[in-house]
Amino acid sequence: MSDFKIHDIESAPEDSKSLLQNSIDAFGSIPNLHGVMAEAPTALKSYQVLHEQFLNTSFSAEEKTVVWQAINVEHGCHYCVPAHSAIAKSMKVDDQINEALRNKEPLPSEKLEVLRDTTLAIVRDRGVVSDEVLQRFYDAGYGHQQLLEIIVGVAQKVMSNYINHFADTPVDKQFQSFVK
Repeated sequence: MSDFKIHDIESAPEDSKSLLQNSIDAFGSIPNLHGVMAEAPTALKSYQVLHEQFLNTSFSAEEKTVVWQAINVEHGCHYCVPAHSAIAKSMKVDDQINEALRNKEPLPSEKLEVLRDTTLAIVRDRGVVSDEVLQRFYDAGYGHQQLLEIIVGVAQKVMSNYINHFADTPVDKQFQSFVK
């Protein structure tokens, strides 16, 4: 049973108040995950920076969704899978891609499949990825930049997935329709 508080601007530690305002400005409200993270201002700030940095990678919206959801599904995150389903929808990512990721089914292109496989190899093998996996990634048209950018996504998702596991973060109302 979790006893983590979901902070709002009034209840948050002083150093989290402006960070929660950033969440309101970006999302129109404070996602429950951010409310939980507000207990530790450095956690919330780190997560927001990682999120912004991952958004600024060279990946397309589809590719970002592949990285995020591959990790969310692998980690079994009850919160992030529906949250990123909503985010994928807002980013105009084809529902078929998101559903394939959620259901561990084949993706519509080999390049996206290679991206998922590489991301999962990084997560499962804690960064010790075989030469064969890397060669397939490079052969698909990705480079060193994208390999390093996956790590930014992994760092972001480890933070949110793990925090959601032990905080048992309730899924926000706006993400409820994406819960399976």
